[in-house]
Amino acid sequence: MPLALLALAVGAFGIGTTEFVIMGLLPEIAADYGVSIPTAGLLVTGYALGVVVGAPLLTVLGTKVSRKQMLMLLMALFVLGNVLSALAPNFGLMLAGRVVASLAHGSFFGIGSVVAADLVAPQKKAGAIATMFTGLTIANIVGVPLGTFIGQAAGWRVTFVIVAALGVVGLLGIARLVPAMPRAEGAHLRRELTAFRNPQVLLAMAMTVLGFGGVFAAITYIAPMMTHVAGYSDGAVTWLLVLFGVGMFLGNLLGGRYADRALMPMLYATLGGLAVVLALFTLTAHSKVLAAITILLVGALGFATVPPLQKRVLDQAHGAPTLASAVNIGAFNLGNALSAWLGGLVIAAGLGYTAPNWVGAALAAAALVLAFWSAALERRTPTRKTAASVPAAAPAHH
Repeated sequence: MPLALLALAVGAFGIGTTEFVIMGLLPEIAADYGVSIPTAGLLVTGYALGVVVGAPLLTVLGTKVSRKQMLMLLMALFVLGNVLSALAPNFGLMLAGRVVASLAHGSFFGIGSVVAADLVAPQKKAGAIATMFTGLTIANIVGVPLGTFIGQAAGWRVTFVIVAALGVVGLLGIARLVPAMPRAEGAHLRRELTAFRNPQVLLAMAMTVLGFGGVFAAITYIAPMMTHVAGYSDGAVTWLLVLFGVGMFLGNLLGGRYADRALMPMLYATLGGLAVVLALFTLTAHSKVLAAITILLVGALGFATVPPLQKRVLDQAHGAPTLASAVNIGAFNLGNALSAWLGGLVIAAGLGYTAPNWVGAALAAAALVLAFWSAALERRTPTRKTAASVPAAAPAHH
C-alpha cells in the first residue's frame, strides 16, 4: 500500500471526526454559549450546507491547480475552520468556523478518490479508494466517541484543537507522501453540467437528500434524547456513538457488497427498513437496551444506502461523473442540514426529544417512494446500460 494512501486516510479521519463529533457535544456547547439545543443544532445544519456549497464550487476551482496542491489547500482550510471553532468567543463565530471547515469536505473526498485511484495499478483502484475511506469509517468508531469523551471531560474546545492537529498531520503527510500530479484535464464545466439533464440523476440525488436525511434527524439530537428520555448518563453517549459507528461500518460493508448485484432492491430494503426503525425509535428511546439496539440499526441501515446511492448517480451520469459525484456528496449533507433543522423545529415546538425520529421516518419513506418512481421511469424509458463500466462505489460522504 502506498504511504500516500495513509496520508489521505488521516485527512479523511479528521474530516469524519469533526463532522460527527458535534452531535455528542451539543449539550455542552449549548450550555457554554447560553443557547438552546435546537439553536446549537444549527452547527450541524451550517456544516452540512457548507459541504453542499463547497463540494461543487471547490471541485470546479480545483481543475485550475494540481490535485496535490488542491488537497493541501483543502486541508489548510479544514485546519483553519477547526481552530476558529476551538477559539470562538461567541456562537456566531463558532458557526462560522464550522462552515469554513465544511467547505473542504466534499472536494477532499472527490479529488482524494481520484488521487488514490491514480496511485495504484488499474486492478487495485477500488481497493485504494476504499483505503482512503477507511479513515472516515474509523473516525466514527474511534474518533467521534473519543472526541466526545474528551470534550465532556476536558471541555469541547479541546476536542476541536485535537481535530485541527489531525488536519495538520494530514496536510504534512500529503505534502510529503503524495507525489506531484498534473492538473485534471478535460474537466469542463459545461460538459459536467450535462449530467444534470438526466432526470434519473436528479431522482438519485433526491433519494440521497431524503434517505440519508432520515438518519441525521435522529442522530443530530442523540445526546439529549438518550440522556433525557432513555436515562443514560452524559458519559454513556460516547459508547452509544461507538455503536452508531459500528453500525455505519457494517452498513457500508453490506451496501458495498450488494450495490453491484441488486442495486434497486437493495435501496428498497434499506430505505424501507430505515423508515420502520426510525418510527419505532420513538418507542424504543424509552428503554436503554432497545435504544442502544436501535442506534446500531439506524447506523447500519442508513449507511447501507450510501454505496448504492453513490453508484446510482455514477451509473446515470455517464460521461460526466466528476461534478455529479461531488454534488451527490453535497446532497448527503443537504439531507443532514434539512433533517437537523426540521428536528430542531419539532423539539422547539414542544413535541419532545423523540419527535425528530418521526421526521426521519417520514424522510426515509419519501426516499423509498422516489426509488420506486425512479425504477418505474427507467422501465418506461430504457437508457444505455452503464453499470458494467462503472466500478462499485466506495462508501461516500459526506
